[in-house]
Amino acid sequence: MRRSEARTRWRPVRMARVAVAAPLSRMREVLAQVGDAGCVEFEGGPDLKAFADAAVVRDGVAALPGWMPEPAVAALADRLAPLGGAVMPLPHPRGVQAPSLLRPGGVRGSINMLVETYGAVPYADVDPAPLAMAAYMLMFGMMFGDAGHGLLLLALAGLLLSGRLPRLRRMWPFAAGAGVTSVLFGLLYGEFFGPTGWVPVLWLEPMAEPIPLLLAALGVGGLLLGGAYLLGSVNRWREGGWPLALYARSGVAGAAAFLGVGLVAAGWYTGLGWLLGGGIAVAVAGLGLVLAGFVAEGGGVTQAVMELFDVVVSLGSNVASFARLAAFGLTHAAIGAIVWENTAGLWPSPAAVVVFLLGNAVAFALEGLVVAIQALRLEYYELFSRVFETEGRPFRPWHVPLEGSACPSGSSEVSSPSLPSSSSSLSRS
Repeated sequence: MRRSEARTRWRPVRMARVAVAAPLSRMREVLAQVGDAGCVEFEGGPDLKAFADAAVVRDGVAALPGWMPEPAVAALADRLAPLGGAVMPLPHPRGVQAPSLLRPGGVRGSINMLVETYGAVPYADVDPAPLAMAAYMLMFGMMFGDAGHGLLLLALAGLLLSGRLPRLRRMWPFAAGAGVTSVLFGLLYGEFFGPTGWVPVLWLEPMAEPIPLLLAALGVGGLLLGGAYLLGSVNRWREGGWPLALYARSGVAGAAAFLGVGLVAAGWYTGLGWLLGGGIAVAVAGLGLVLAGFVAEGGGVTQAVMELFDVVVSLGSNVASFARLAAFGLTHAAIGAIVWENTAGLWPSPAAVVVFLLGNAVAFALEGLVVAIQALRLEYYELFSRVFETEGRPFRPWHVPLEGSACPSGSSEVSSPSLPSSSSSLSRS
């Protein structure tokens, strides 16, 4: 049971295909309760004519097919029973993708926007929201490493959580996570509102050791890309079985090619011949699987070779993209150093305080915005492009709330047609 529950946490909410059935004479009341519950997406479309076209009417009873979260089926059935309505299970049709709903509520519901902004997660895929959040915060902190600025982000998170800015309250986990990682990297860099010397350097000074910082950034990028390939392989298997998982460039084949190139680089750097040879073998095997996959798609050998060349080039360019983790970390440290040097040069004049406050305010606001965009760019273009190959269909429940009620499904996308004034539209179908 616990293993099954753990698996369900890493996938979109399980959907059930159902039919909402009721006598024609009670259908209006039943639909009122369904609309108030806001947890059923009827087939056909959001308008009543589409509902009627999709309905099945027999012996004075109408049934409307649709989708709803499986955990909500029992509650809706209990709600409709006093009105003579019922929620009947239907088989999942082959070749039809169920709508996708990421797990709502709490912190998990807040971080879903990181994935939903990119697109709807396919129903068969793993829900990557927690992992995507962790990767985003790691990249943000590496580029925004300053313990003082991180504390300001934590203060901002507290302000958002307090509800004083209700429209932005959902953003508090992002501010909190970014604040924590910025403080940690700030301590590693010895940065506290710049190189003030108020905290010790636990790892390296970005301005003094740019090459080790660059190598670390490329290493972090390699690990994140490896995780994206692993997750992509799982998704390809869930989408199309082992053939798709094995031959896809975002599946096992692409992962093997990426791993092989990494082993080749490690063997060259360390001078270990066995590591270099093993890397070449793994890379060749992965590229061979990729080539076979392209040929199997029917594009021809010439096109497959061109696609293979693109894969080889992208393996290096994708890792190189993560050099920006070091570049923007250096930029942030350079701005902090300029502000602190000018502050120290003006001290003890009151102008020193002004320069320190204004300089850090500009660095915090400007660099925070730039780093947030750059981390999002790496997340979407380098990581999500391997995790996803197709786009899912978002769950859009039919929602006509009664006074004082709210949609409990957690979906932010709802359709709200008006209720029918009679059962005539259904009885004609």
